[in-house]
Amino acid sequence: MKNKSMFKRVDNVTGYVLLAPWLVGFVGMWLIPAFISIYYSFTNFNLLNTPEFVGFANYVRAFTQDKTFVKALTVTFLYVLALVPLRLIFALFVAMLLNKKHKCLGLYRTLYYVPSIIGGSIAVSIVWKQIFGNKGVVMTLLSLVGIEQKTSFLGNPKTALAVIVLMGVWQFGSSMLIFLSALKQIPNSLYESAMVDGSGQVNTFFKITLPMLTPTIFFNLILQIINGFRVFTESYVITDGGPLDSTLSYVLYLYRRAFTYFDMGYSCALAWILVAIIAVFTVIIFKTQNNWVYYESEGK
Repeated sequence: MKNKSMFKRVDNVTGYVLLAPWLVGFVGMWLIPAFISIYYSFTNFNLLNTPEFVGFANYVRAFTQDKTFVKALTVTFLYVLALVPLRLIFALFVAMLLNKKHKCLGLYRTLYYVPSIIGGSIAVSIVWKQIFGNKGVVMTLLSLVGIEQKTSFLGNPKTALAVIVLMGVWQFGSSMLIFLSALKQIPNSLYESAMVDGSGQVNTFFKITLPMLTPTIFFNLILQIINGFRVFTESYVITDGGPLDSTLSYVLYLYRRAFTYFDMGYSCALAWILVAIIAVFTVIIFKTQNNWVYYESEGK
């Protein structure tokens, strides 16, 4: 018994030692800054003065006085509503294509995943800006086919956000790999039974493939909604929120309040409002999963 107890303590110590780097990073880089941010959100603080406690004034200001806050929130909601379905649909479509056996399959999977590796970088955002700019490839091709545009897609408030959404959809690789992994877990016996019953491809997809993928769709949906609300690089680099704030994302506005206007207290309040919004959406999706997510273990 003593030997077992000693080995158990050794195992526990070893576990905590291996976990220590993560714990230090979590406490030092996330937990402590989070509590500091919460405190600052209830203060008037501009990085130069001593924080002055103002209660819920920053939160009241956001919802009652700040029109730009409403604009940034609206733009972000539109971005998420457009991006998430399109990215998931496209990722699932490509995953189903790559799930079939054909030559150079490994190469195709790698190529399709590359945009997700480099898609959020500053360099790619600059390239995207050049492609859709006044003298970019898109404008040049349109002029060659006789379609003259006075302003680029990025210069038009009605189309600028669509370009940002398109770049987000282009970064579908991670969702595609998750879908591809889930497709491989669907038993072939289900498809064989469907073939025997004379089920067509469309009917098989909606009756077998899609229900079996609902847990993966649920997982991807949560991730993509969170990532969508956190969009920053594309909006900042490609359009800087313009034209006419048509691509002003919430995080970009938060960044401006903090590091352009040095309104750190208000910026922290905006950050926690965003956390609350993401939490609400996450809870709603979790609460509704019983209505549309099929778990094989529960169906037995």
